[in-house]
Amino acid sequence: MADPTSKQRLTKAERKEEARRQRVELQRKMAKTRRNRRIAMGVVVALVAGVGAYALTRPQEARADPQELLATADQGREAAGCGEVEDVGAYQPRSRDRSHIVAQLPLSSYPSVPPASGPHNAIPYGAGVYSTPPPIDRVIHSLEHGAAVVWYSPFASGAELERIRSFYEDSEVGSRVIVAPYDYPDQGAAGLLPGGDQMALVAWHKVQTCERVNLAAAFGFTSAYAAPPFEEQQYRGEAPEAGAAI
Repeated sequence: MADPTSKQRLTKAERKEEARRQRVELQRKMAKTRRNRRIAMGVVVALVAGVGAYALTRPQEARADPQELLATADQGREAAGCGEVEDVGAYQPRSRDRSHIVAQLPLSSYPSVPPASGPHNAIPYGAGVYSTPPPIDRVIHSLEHGAAVVWYSPFASGAELERIRSFYEDSEVGSRVIVAPYDYPDQGAAGLLPGGDQMALVAWHKVQTCERVNLAAAFGFTSAYAAPPFEEQQYRGEAPEAGAAI
């Protein structure tokens, strides 16, 4: 009797043809995969090249030169409507001017807006450019150590404010400077800059207020009232622990 599975067996020629067909199909799939990979790589290269070209050709805003700012500081103060640097004196009683506290005191209890000395947190606040209002009790401790602060109103905006923020992000000029919004609405009138001013420059016992933000005016102040001062500038501040860590 004939084997019923014999009709399902392939001849040698048929097996050879089937193997050849499978090889051709595999080669076709591999070629397709390589083609797709080349296309994908080409797209990635094109995107990277495009991003690189944009980065190289887009207009770059030059960082403000410190020496040019110092040379134009007087004009900057006039343009910004800045008053004179005021000596606002010590917190009263004077024995508490440098005392450490645990809980913050009302801002209205300090002799100036913004505060320039007085009871403060035992931990100073680090130099830097901030987008949210920092704890003032820690900022005051930084003032005691010779920091200077560029306060700006929450209502200030525009290119000049961005120039200030960008400039002080440089560690060379901003290592002893705090830039931040002065915005403490729960503190009443003492929680905003006075008289609609947009900028206040503060060091220990020293305050200068300006109607508008201005980088040259700000740097003219911080270059001399932060300790150590910028390059060959004479230190004009009176921080009791000038140069201590912040």
